Amino acid sequence: MQIHELKTKDRKTSKRIGRGGCRGTYSGRGMNGQKSRSGGNVDPLFEGGRPSLIQRMKKLRGFKSIHPKKNVITLSDLENNFSEEETVSPISLMEKKMVRKRYLRDGIKVVATGELSKKLVFSGDILLSKGARESIEKAGGKILEA
Repeated sequence: MQIHELKTKDRKTSKRIGRGGCRGTYSGRGMNGQKSRSGGNVDPLFEGGRPSLIQRMKKLRGFKSIHPKKNVITLSDLENNFSEEETVSPISLMEKKMVRKRYLRDGIKVVATGELSKKLVFSGDILLSKGARESIEKAGGKILEA
């Protein structure tokens, strides 16, 4: 086969409707109504006047923050898992399996639930509640600043 023997494929063009002529007066659009007009179309969510599916769905109330919550650790957890003069840091908490590695980026906060009698050293990247800070200082612990 030579290049001059190749034939182009005859493409069938789609008919343009809505201009009168070969299909009759209304050209397949019907007589009256929104869809018979040029540029007229119905919203795909319109269901004849009743509330659409999206509007009928249950409404979720309230607000969900995009910021993750801090990992909360209580003083009683620290009392049970740490020994005297030990350093409490995100890495030490992860090693003792009190916090998972993937949650370290969210931050850690110590709250004053329970009692603390051991002298512990806290690193600066752990947040402390007011009551927890007082309990740590009362027990003789140290809080390092970041």
